[in-house]
Amino acid sequence: MPLPTLRYLAVALFAATAWFSQPATQAMAENEVAGALPAIPAGKDNDLKFYAADGSIVRGKEALNKMPGSDLILWFAGNQFFAMDSVIAAFRQKHPAMSVGLLTLPPGLLMQAIKADGWTYEGKDYRGRPDVYASVNLGHLKELKNSGLMDRYVIYMHNELQIMVAKGNPKKISGIADLVRADVRTSMPNPVNEGIMQFYARKVLERHGLWQSISAGKECVSCSTTPNNWFTAVHHRETPERIKAGTSDAGIVWKTEGLEALREGANVEAVELPAQDSLRNEVSYAVGAIKTSSRQRAADAFLDFLRSPEGQDAYAQFGFVKATATELEAKSIE
Repeated sequence: MPLPTLRYLAVALFAATAWFSQPATQAMAENEVAGALPAIPAGKDNDLKFYAADGSIVRGKEALNKMPGSDLILWFAGNQFFAMDSVIAAFRQKHPAMSVGLLTLPPGLLMQAIKADGWTYEGKDYRGRPDVYASVNLGHLKELKNSGLMDRYVIYMHNELQIMVAKGNPKKISGIADLVRADVRTSMPNPVNEGIMQFYARKVLERHGLWQSISAGKECVSCSTTPNNWFTAVHHRETPERIKAGTSDAGIVWKTEGLEALREGANVEAVELPAQDSLRNEVSYAVGAIKTSSRQRAADAFLDFLRSPEGQDAYAQFGFVKATATELEAKSIE
């Protein structure tokens, strides 16, 4: 059933003076003072969306400006960007009166904004936090627990690593070791805020003894670490573009991102990896509600949706692996 309309009117009026959810703890106040607001990378308008109650969708700065009146704010790890229109549509079949604000950016960057209490974008500050945050690793949620901002979580789906290459695989790349060949130019997720590298790909590269060859000791964003490697700002958009443009030959991506690139008609293909390199048995997506949110009922409604067959199906159609019944049970963050 839709949540009470009267309540959302009150939320919208309240939100007119502040962005997202409201500061309410000493920990939040300390985070707010901690430093400058992180910047949303330029050219990422498709990662900033506002789904209006009438079914329309706006993007970019217009979406950010409309979000104070949202009934629900979601900040989700960016590698889900291509699934979210369908996910939100499925959710709104159960809650048709709700408007939803959505950011799909690297989870580490989202974490920086949660701690700082907002963003800057194109010269304007947007204060506040989301109602629901999702990452590709429980570690980020543990940081929020330590800040008093989250106490429960759900594992709601899974993914795995692949290597994206140009169609036909002209460099004949067959595995992780080929990524440091002298004739292979790579586009890699950055280790600063992209969860795929922070929690997964770096571990694989280190196990193969290749991390220093890729990074040259640098941890940076949108930068060349060697003549052959580029660290991206938002890899799921940049890597396919760089391969298509011929400026990179290969890059580690999520399997679902390779599938999306193919759906979009990109001239790329995927190199499958063995389980020890794809990490298909350990990649888990974790989600939880921000405790200080002023829209707890809406946040709970969305978490209930993610655990439902409809929520699981909405993601599965894009190649994500459904969570088990046990994983879908809400648990305390330890």
